[in-house]
Amino acid sequence: MLMFGSPVIASFLALSGFWALLVAGIAISELSPRAATAFVLVWMAGRLASGYLLYGFLFAPFVAILDIALVFAIFKGDVRLR
Repeated sequence: MLMFGSPVIASFLALSGFWALLVAGIAISELSPRAATAFVLVWMAGRLASGYLLYGFLFAPFVAILDIALVFAIFKGDVRLR
């Protein structure tokens, strides 16, 4: 059974944002290979551990927090909209 709705869309956006930010950080040389590897290892650890906590419902918020950390690491602070 396929599930659709705002939680699924938010999870997809967080996950695609994580990989896009990771690639962008490496491409513009703001993330070292060591830092990128650390982010991927933390992502993998969260992915493995999320199956044991509330049936994986906490993985999307975990990835969103990693997205925020990547934004801070790449842009050296928050992104200004104006």
